[in-house]
Amino acid sequence: MTFLLIAALAVLALIAVKTRLLSFRAQSPSDYDGTGPDFSLKDNLNGEILSEGLIYGPTGKMSNSFVARMIGEWNGNSGTLTEYFTYSNGKQMTRKWYLTMGTGNSFTATADDIVGEGRGVISGATVKLTYRIVLPEDAGGHTLDVTDWMYLTESGAIMNRSEMRKFGLKVAELVATMRPAPPEKAAHVPGANGHDRTADPRALQ
Repeated sequence: MTFLLIAALAVLALIAVKTRLLSFRAQSPSDYDGTGPDFSLKDNLNGEILSEGLIYGPTGKMSNSFVARMIGEWNGNSGTLTEYFTYSNGKQMTRKWYLTMGTGNSFTATADDIVGEGRGVISGATVKLTYRIVLPEDAGGHTLDVTDWMYLTESGAIMNRSEMRKFGLKVAELVATMRPAPPEKAAHVPGANGHDRTADPRALQ
């Protein structure tokens, strides 16, 4: 019996080590020192941003998806990122982040559904943000620990991956893309040498 207990404890210890050292949470900002392009909150989280994402439950099965429109605005070292979400189940939600640049490559982030302050670090092409979020009552009202990573690509798109845990156990994961909204262009119409100068600019879809 003692041998079986020791063996079981050893297996649990190995699982814990694997979780800590060989998983998503094992990443460190220092792992991405010198990578590029350099992530700039003021540049890459500025203006209109379009996002699409998937949410996975604890079993790894996709539980929901969303599209979002985000607006980033900056004034010196302080900025806001307003997010307008529409989920596949029909729910809509708005969140507004308040971002403040700190010393070095650090920053803080707050929002109405965040406990205290989120802590962020910029390193090379990446951003790591950790915070505690309170879910809406219709989603259980739980408080979750979130580790959020963003990776800037050469094209200017951002790949976002977040892991949510409760009591140390993973309960959800989010994978999303974020990309600058395309600029509006004047519509090409017949007349006036192919372009109507009096026509209002219209976005080309």
